[in-house]
Amino acid sequence: MTNNSAVLTTSRPSSLSKALSKALSTSLACVVLAGCGGKNIDTPSSPPQTITNSAQQPAPASQFDLSHWYLTVPLDEDGDHVSDVYDVAELKTYSHPEFFYLNEQKHMVFATPNRAATERTSTNTRSELRYMFRGEDTSILEGSPSNNFVLAAHKKPQQFAAIGGKLDATLHVDHVAINAGYPNKPPAYSAVIGQVHAFQLDDNKQKAGYGWGNEPLKISYKKWPNHKTGSVFWTYERNLATDNPERIDIAYPVWGSNWDDAADPGKNGIALGEEFSYTINIFENVMHLVFTSTTHPTVHHQINLANNVDANGDVDEADYPYAYQDETLYFKAGAYNQCSTKQNDPSFRYPGCAGTGDWTTDLANGDYTKVTFSALTVGPATPMPSSMTVQK
Repeated sequence: MTNNSAVLTTSRPSSLSKALSKALSTSLACVVLAGCGGKNIDTPSSPPQTITNSAQQPAPASQFDLSHWYLTVPLDEDGDHVSDVYDVAELKTYSHPEFFYLNEQKHMVFATPNRAATERTSTNTRSELRYMFRGEDTSILEGSPSNNFVLAAHKKPQQFAAIGGKLDATLHVDHVAINAGYPNKPPAYSAVIGQVHAFQLDDNKQKAGYGWGNEPLKISYKKWPNHKTGSVFWTYERNLATDNPERIDIAYPVWGSNWDDAADPGKNGIALGEEFSYTINIFENVMHLVFTSTTHPTVHHQINLANNVDANGDVDEADYPYAYQDETLYFKAGAYNQCSTKQNDPSFRYPGCAGTGDWTTDLANGDYTKVTFSALTVGPATPMPSSMTVQK
């Protein structure tokens, strides 16, 4: 069924290997380019920006409700060799002049270079928020049920802070890293701008009747350096063991091309600086994704996260039969840079991007990601209106 309020634009999904999932203990193509394996020369999408007198800059929390979020930034100021985290209380006054700040329009900016501090199990940098139901009550552990949500089909849903949830965001992507050693690898030139993450309560170890704590959702933006517009797509990860070769991301395009398609999206794509919105609404067991733009048709996709039926309505025999039915879930939003600088690795996940670790240099060379949010809210899940249907 379909109507004028929602148009489905999915194609058959592509499947590719997925990066190792983050451990709970961290606390959380050359087809169109002039060559492969070298540095792609392009001009950064916006001129370098440096904010001075950061102490005088108002914190993003002065304009956005961040009372239930913590922040990870690509810094290691405490010297523990992992990216720094700022909890809810600290975010009341925290900003960073390069990586997390308000712009002149009072919008929230996330930026992160290709090379900088990362989490222990990742080679990708991020400036990203993680939703915390506990707020400032740090007596509640980050992995506690009362700090996270689950699906209605969960074995013990009453123990958790919520059944499902809804995240609404309006944003534009200002820049994605432009220099990839392996431009044909799907993560090149892309950034994750919204996530639903899962984890096991038992130190991320699988046990009978449970999945493996992977990522049921990553919403991404990708723009090749020689294209005027980029693509928005989302991926679902099969909830399988780390070493299972079937543990892959299945990608669904929204506007533009898919993540492994080097075709120029042209007018069907989204330009840098062009605003759009997404809603992640997990009601009972079904994740509804709604994408809106003033210049593109509204797109609605849905997938039941409690079984192995994919977003096209087909049974995925390779997926874990109960998918994310008994996983602990949480939202993330911001700029998760997919341009890893890890070199000479055959895995699809490492595009061998450029980066020096010096912010001024990397900014000038275009070796960074930058995303600006004008709205970000989280609330209870809501039933989808009957008018919002998906066309096969």
